Amino acid sequence: MTDRSIQTRANKSELAQAIAAALDDRIDEALRSRLQAHVALTGGSMGQELMKAWAARNNDDRDWSQVHIWWGDERFVAAGDAERNDQQAEDAGLKKLGVPQGNIHRMPSSDDNDGDVAAGAQAYADELARWSDSTTDGLAEKLPMPTFDVLMLGMGPDGHVASLFPQHQDQLAEDTTVIAVNDSPKPPPTRISLTFPALAECREAWLMVAGADKAEAVARAFGKPDSWECPASVIDGQIGTTWWLDDDAAGQLEQG
Repeated sequence: MTDRSIQTRANKSELAQAIAAALDDRIDEALRSRLQAHVALTGGSMGQELMKAWAARNNDDRDWSQVHIWWGDERFVAAGDAERNDQQAEDAGLKKLGVPQGNIHRMPSSDDNDGDVAAGAQAYADELARWSDSTTDGLAEKLPMPTFDVLMLGMGPDGHVASLFPQHQDQLAEDTTVIAVNDSPKPPPTRISLTFPALAECREAWLMVAGADKAEAVARAFGKPDSWECPASVIDGQIGTTWWLDDDAAGQLEQG
């Protein structure tokens, strides 16, 4: 695995502000060096807090036309449903940014493809493939998808990331970038998720975790990598991996 660094802040708000500043830096760097930036967002309370902080920053002078937004997973419910990660991001501030709608790559909803989640997963795999870049920059062998400049993930108290859960067969998928999840242990049960190979297609992986209820899982993730028991433990950016933690989430690292 590449080097894992830890960034800590006192609370969720300060953590989100620090991540937003770092995200702006990475996007600007990508635009300078590769003329495009691809960012994968996450949902949950930390994802919403980040979006609020990011939208509050003054980014009016950026050329948003070359910034692309993706998601690591999505709840397969109707478009506009408050449970959807894309809707939460929209409500938290995504709509305030200058990203063209065509550059916001939403995962299909239950309104699409006659409600067929497998067809929805394939549609997102096709969308990723449509934006596959032509160079690896010397990184790992390319999958049919863009290399994310930053992949952002939350983590559940059980150690899950995206919709890849501990001791769940879905996490074993290796021959595709996107899967349909029909029996998620966390509601809603039907979801779409990137696979582990797709999550590895990133320059930097950022895990954003806040709250004392996540502290034990954070400590486990820093133990021996074990995707079956703790999916977060194997997330690995091709250049590096950063764990962004508030003080509560980092509270058991000394014991991990």
